[in-house]
Amino acid sequence: MAGQLTIDADLAAYVRRVSLDEDEVLADLRRETARFPALETMLAMPEEAQFLGLLAASTGARSILEVGTFTGYTTLRLARALPPGGRVVTCEISETWAGIATRYWRRAGVEDRVDLRLGDALGTLEDLLRRDGPESFDFVFVDADKENSVPYYEHALALVRPGGLVVVDNTLLFGRVVDPAATDPATLAVAELNARLRDDPRVDIALLAIADGVTIARKRPG
Repeated sequence: MAGQLTIDADLAAYVRRVSLDEDEVLADLRRETARFPALETMLAMPEEAQFLGLLAASTGARSILEVGTFTGYTTLRLARALPPGGRVVTCEISETWAGIATRYWRRAGVEDRVDLRLGDALGTLEDLLRRDGPESFDFVFVDADKENSVPYYEHALALVRPGGLVVVDNTLLFGRVVDPAATDPATLAVAELNARLRDDPRVDIALLAIADGVTIARKRPG
């Protein structure tokens, strides 16, 4: 039985060459984000964002919640995956990143599908629970500060409908989750979330060893 394949630069380039469907708007957004090299790692890999759009479309998601917008690359993929009348609610704390994102959403013609919520994400999630009510989303993607991984997950699970998906990014956190010397708050929080997901009877999960680790949790009905 084959084990996990190590992806070197040549193989990664091959995967991108034969599978990535990235138009000019997405490519330009990725290049603009690369102008901030200290923060470029916050941008999801384009293959991952494409996968998330495919996953959302395949599950028929009409109402999507994204925790962590950054420059809006994944948001754009998710917005394009929506059927007519669908919406993406996305949470971002930085007006700078939101400004870049909005510009590209407008250029792509999906700005009317995106409901941007500026401010503290936990506050936004609590407001959504009050105003929209529990189980009001079909699909939730969590990719924000890692220190709040557990409360983000708990809010996401409350907001997603039974049978809906919660997808969490960076669940391998550059491999630090298996390093006993890594005791920073972000690593500890991600490790705690991974253990909680493994033992959570409310969901069925799969942790995919792609990009920086992507965990898909399906909320069990009933």
